[in-house]
Amino acid sequence: MKKTTFLLFVVIALISGYLIGKRANIFSNKPVLPPYTYNFQTPKELSGESTAFSEIVKVVSPVVVNISTSKIVERDASPFSDLFDDQFFDFMDPHYKPKKWKERSLGSGVIVSSDGLILTNAHVVEKADEIQVTLYDQQNLKGKIIGSDPKTDIAVIKISAQNLPAIKWGNSDKIRVGEFVLAFGNPFSLSNTVTMGIVSAVGRANVGIADYEDFIQTDAAINPGNSGGPLVNIKGELIGINTAIFSKTGGYQGIGFAVPSNMAQSVMNQLINQGKVIRGWLGITIQNFTPELAKEFGLGKSAGALVTEILKGSPAEKAGIRRGDIITEVDDKEIKNVESLRNTIAQSKVGSRIQLKIIREGKHLLLTAIITELPQDMAQTVPKQPEEKFSIEENALAGFNVMNLTQEIAKQLDISKDEKGVVIVRVEPYSAAEDAGLKKGDLIQEINKKSIKNIQDFNNIVSKVKKGDTLLLFINRGGNRFYITLKVYS
Repeated sequence: MKKTTFLLFVVIALISGYLIGKRANIFSNKPVLPPYTYNFQTPKELSGESTAFSEIVKVVSPVVVNISTSKIVERDASPFSDLFDDQFFDFMDPHYKPKKWKERSLGSGVIVSSDGLILTNAHVVEKADEIQVTLYDQQNLKGKIIGSDPKTDIAVIKISAQNLPAIKWGNSDKIRVGEFVLAFGNPFSLSNTVTMGIVSAVGRANVGIADYEDFIQTDAAINPGNSGGPLVNIKGELIGINTAIFSKTGGYQGIGFAVPSNMAQSVMNQLINQGKVIRGWLGITIQNFTPELAKEFGLGKSAGALVTEILKGSPAEKAGIRRGDIITEVDDKEIKNVESLRNTIAQSKVGSRIQLKIIREGKHLLLTAIITELPQDMAQTVPKQPEEKFSIEENALAGFNVMNLTQEIAKQLDISKDEKGVVIVRVEPYSAAEDAGLKKGDLIQEINKKSIKNIQDFNNIVSKVKKGDTLLLFINRGGNRFYITLKVYS
């Protein structure tokens, strides 16, 4: 009886399970809808069972090349070498010849035309005697430098080949922070390597890599050997040339920099067509805004480029630009800082007319300037430190002392004898002046936009200064002019 009851129970359980399972599609291949709603939509470029990135790699890899360079290094032995140094005995040998050896380096590049034009970094091929290019199919070809521009770290080389695959250009101006990117190259001699990451920032400057910097920052792993390789978006388009990494160890630390494709393409075209890069010139010196400076100039945000000097006979002078003007736009392109203005002007065509939107004394103006070529002798002077010859003559203000400018002092400071102002001869440690960035040898030429020609002008203004006031100082430091704000605490 018990056995029959048990069997009957098992049969009923199986039948019930079957009916419930059929109703709930337990045995169906169709997925069961979850009891919640998930609204995220996967971008169509990344759909397809994670095949999108592999398709990009498949298309881009054939246009990536390895670049191997070599140069002959020669060293002469000195007759003053240590007597126990092998070089000394080599030098005394009548048959001695200077020691020579071949120095090799490795980098990457990207094919940009089917007839063999390759884009890479200038430092990859710098002073190279021989250039060997290895294609995706392991074919080795000799490379020739067409042109190089160290100011942007871009170079163009050529190989004798036809019908090569070439990269598709992308528009680097449209890149947004957070976009996926892929970096291709030859890190640590590992050919055909690709890494993935996102755009961490755009418009990075003051990195200290090149004179004209507008880098794309990415966290895609970029290592030694990646230099010159392409950075591409999820459409497989070239948006940058991998250039450098920020690292304390020499390896990957999540911060890599790439030259934007628009800048690289402009440089490349000029190197090919003209043999050099011709940069536009406006003839001004400029500085970035700090929140304190922005407040003194009546701005709501620290954006734009502040004009600190206009060179005589320059396009800026002819256009009517004045010191203290704030340039906010060039041809409807927003100017965020000094770097964006410098790069915009440099890439402007010589002879072209540009429209400048400026703010002057709170008023918005529109000026037109004609771009000329950057003079070859335009080099920024390095301020020299004044010698210890000063004696303090007058007044103290917020931690610094000044005296009249003399011809002798002007010569020591490497500034024109025709300049006017008062020279800072002492800055107290830990004072407001030191915190503001003032230094001994600075020439103060304006306070609160009022001209300072001598000690009398200086005293007339500072005698009216009250505790808590903020002063706007115009400084000449060894020929470099800029504004500084100074808070008066006593």
